[in-house]
Amino acid sequence: MLTQFAITNAKPKAKPYKLADQGGLYLLVKPTGMRLWRFRYRFAGKENTLSFGSFPAVPLGEARGKRDEARKQVAAGIDPSQQKKLERIGVTTAAQNTFKVIAGELLKKAEDEGAAEATMAKNRWLLEDLAAPLATRPITQIKPVEVLNLLRRIERTGRRETAHRLRGAIGGVFRFAIITSRAETDPTAALRGALLKPQTQHRASITDEQELGALMRSIDEYDGWPTLTAALGLLALTMTRPGDVRHAKRPEFDLKKAVWRIPGERMKMRRPHDVPLSRQAVGLVEGMWDLSDGELLLPSIRSPDRPLSENAMNSALRRMGYTKTEVTAHGFRSSASTILNERGFDPEVIEAALAHQDENEMRRIYNRATYWDKRVKLMQAWADLLDEFRQSSVTIRKVA
Repeated sequence: MLTQFAITNAKPKAKPYKLADQGGLYLLVKPTGMRLWRFRYRFAGKENTLSFGSFPAVPLGEARGKRDEARKQVAAGIDPSQQKKLERIGVTTAAQNTFKVIAGELLKKAEDEGAAEATMAKNRWLLEDLAAPLATRPITQIKPVEVLNLLRRIERTGRRETAHRLRGAIGGVFRFAIITSRAETDPTAALRGALLKPQTQHRASITDEQELGALMRSIDEYDGWPTLTAALGLLALTMTRPGDVRHAKRPEFDLKKAVWRIPGERMKMRRPHDVPLSRQAVGLVEGMWDLSDGELLLPSIRSPDRPLSENAMNSALRRMGYTKTEVTAHGFRSSASTILNERGFDPEVIEAALAHQDENEMRRIYNRATYWDKRVKLMQAWADLLDEFRQSSVTIRKVA
C-alpha cells in the first residue's frame, strides 16, 4: 500500500513510472513531476484505465474512495469510464440548458404561434426581467426554495398578483423543459399555497347613469389631443378593451357595413372579434380618418407609427378631474355591462358584445351567428343611451 510519505517523496525520473497501491489504484509519476492517479480495471474482458485527477489536489484517501466506487460500478455491470463520460456530458448539457435558454425557446414558441404583442411583452417582462436571478442557473439545479425566495421578494413589495403570475410563468418554463427532456420536475408545483392571496382590485368604473353622462360630456369638451378624445369616445361606444382601441388599424374598419373586425392575435382569447358600429361610432371614426395617413387609426402624439398609450388615456381622465378610484380606461366596459344588465338587456348578448366567449366551440359558433343582429341593436341602443345620459347630466368635472 502507498503511504503519504512515499507519495510526497516520489521524485521525477527520465521516464514515467508507477507507484502501486491496492485494488488497481496506482500513482503515475511524470518526468515533469506531476503525480496522477490512475485506476486499472477489466470490463467485458478488456483492460481499461480511469483517471482520478492529480496529487495533492486529490489526496490519497479520496483517490481510494474513488477507486472503491469504481469497483462497485464494475461489480454492478457498469463501465466506470463510460459512466464518467455520461456524467461529463450531463454537466455540460446542464450548463448549456440554463433557465434563460429554455425561457427564450418558450418565448420564441409563443411568438411563432401568434401570441399577441401585449402578451409577449408581459411574458418577456416576467421571464427576462423579474426572473433574471435564475437566468444563468442550470434548469436542473433550481430548487423550490430558490424560486420561493425570488417570489417573496416581489410579494414583500406589495405586488402579490405579480408574484403569482411569475410563479405561473416560471412553472411554464419548467414544464416546457420537462416535455423537451431537459428537466424531470417542476419546483413551482411545491409552492402552491406558499404565497399570499392576491388582493382583488376591481377596475374603477362609473355605473350611475347621470355621472356617466357627465363623464361623456367631459370627454366631448376635453381640449386635449384629438386622437385621445376620440379614443375615449370609441372606448365608451364599442365596449372594447383599451388595447383594442389603441391598436385599431384602418383596414379593420368597414364603415359601409358598420363593422370593426379585430384580428384574433390582438384579442385576449386569441379569437377574432367583430364589433357592430353604431351611427355615433361610425361618425367618430369618419371624423378621425383624415387626421393621419398611417395605418393606425388613433396614433400617438409623438409618432404616427406608434399607438396611444393606456397611460395617456388614464392621464386624460385625471385631467378631467376623475381619480383612479373613480374611473379608468378599462372601466368603460364595466359601466356598459352594469347599466345594460340593470336595464334588462339580454345578458348573453351583453357577454357576446364584451367578447366573453363560450369555451365550447360549437356553442360559440352558434352564439356568434345567433347574436349578431341582437348585438347590432344592442350597440346602437347603448350609443343612444350615452347620448341620453349626456342630456340628463347636470354637471361636468373641471379640467385640471
